[in-house]
Amino acid sequence: MIIETVKKILIVFVSSIFLSCNGQTKLESKQTEIKTGEIGKTVSEVDNQIWSVFQDKKGNYWFGSNGRGIYHFDGKTLKQFTTADKLVGNQIRGIQEDNKGNIYIETPLGISKFNGTKFTTLIAKKSSDNQWKLEPNDLWFGYNANDLYRYNGTSLFELKLPRKDLKKAFGNNTEGVPFESNNGPYAVYGVDKDKDGNIWFGTVTAGAFRYDGKSFLWFDEKELSTLPDGRVPGVRSMIQDKDGYFWLSNFYSKYKINPNLPNGYEKLKAVDLPQEIVKDKILYFNSGIADEKGNLWMTTYSGGVWKYNGKTLSNFEINNGKEDVLLIYIYQDNNGTIWLGTNNDGVYKQTGENFQKFEPKT
Repeated sequence: MIIETVKKILIVFVSSIFLSCNGQTKLESKQTEIKTGEIGKTVSEVDNQIWSVFQDKKGNYWFGSNGRGIYHFDGKTLKQFTTADKLVGNQIRGIQEDNKGNIYIETPLGISKFNGTKFTTLIAKKSSDNQWKLEPNDLWFGYNANDLYRYNGTSLFELKLPRKDLKKAFGNNTEGVPFESNNGPYAVYGVDKDKDGNIWFGTVTAGAFRYDGKSFLWFDEKELSTLPDGRVPGVRSMIQDKDGYFWLSNFYSKYKINPNLPNGYEKLKAVDLPQEIVKDKILYFNSGIADEKGNLWMTTYSGGVWKYNGKTLSNFEINNGKEDVLLIYIYQDNNGTIWLGTNNDGVYKQTGENFQKFEPKT
């Protein structure tokens, strides 16, 4: 399909909206609790800006907004929770669940734990190098940390990625995004686990890291840092295809672990892109998943949804009849249905090969 020209300045905007906003503070030093019966309000619709989607083990859906808190939908009732209910922040950047069914809500101001009856703010502490571990039930967070957090169910450890010679690797003065509070090059944009349980960290301009529980493998490719024209796309999403290659937020290259090579991995061209697609397009995705058939699904901010079946890259435009829908997030639920979080039109749900706006029936 033909996609409208995307201005280069857009990537700067996208880079800015994915990091924490100015004026954000570190975690408070005390915990806050509140009972479920006293919190939340019933609403009829979600906000237009939905940056995160999640389905818990009980089948309930959670929709995280970019300023109006988080929404909980149990199939009948839609409830909204905000800082008025002791949620630590209203800008939601991630939602996870632990093996006990607790929900963790990540914001630029900190992380809230919801156990079904109350919110608790996790308190971070600086960690020495020996707190770098990789346990199956660990949760990982990137926002508000200098680099990232690891949570083992009891303690939230603030960790630092290994420091590298970025000048030598990328050939320029690699910096973060100067107008953000966590503006260093190692600020973590994305966290993903591969099929073998290794954890991947995508940074703003320091490339990508893979941690296997013992050591780090660094991906110092120039397309993963500041681009020659000054754009900073960041490594936001890391997904593994059915052939074992990793796609690190771009359509240019794919990578496979190979311990026999000096740098520990091999790099190949990801796809052959026709010129009409390449011209004036930002060929970086901000969120991606691999479905049960091994297809890759990736979202670009105003370029629609891309699907790669192992041979062909196809595109699905998303619009509401008036304007292009600006995509932030893609998620696959427990039933295999794909959801899209947007920056201007709420939530979209997959219906066959198409996507339609989701309107909760309450």
